[in-house]
Amino acid sequence: MKFLAAIILTALLSYVSGLFLPWWGIAIAAFLVAALIPQKSLLSFLAGFLAVFLLWAGMAFWFDAANNSILSGKIANILPLGGNAILLILVTGFIGGLVGGLAAFTGRQLRPLKA
Repeated sequence: MKFLAAIILTALLSYVSGLFLPWWGIAIAAFLVAALIPQKSLLSFLAGFLAVFLLWAGMAFWFDAANNSILSGKIANILPLGGNAILLILVTGFIGGLVGGLAAFTGRQLRPLKA
């Protein structure tokens, strides 16, 4: 239950932080949630990774669908993705997920320091 709560809370805080902060606001949100919700290290990483991956991939898909894949197709042609817009969305989500997962892992590792 804590795992699901951590995913939802991280995704919500990451979305809100994206309204006011640059892209790295997701790291702050994942860090805080992992520091406040006690979990094992792997579960903290997975919660941060999944929350931000789903958020970024979902938002990238939403924006991609809004402009009929015109921009993502052009960007996918510039990158070595063979023009595949879906692969670009997955890469975007993966990069965001790594940032969220590593920030959550760091927040979890600082929990024992609180006495």
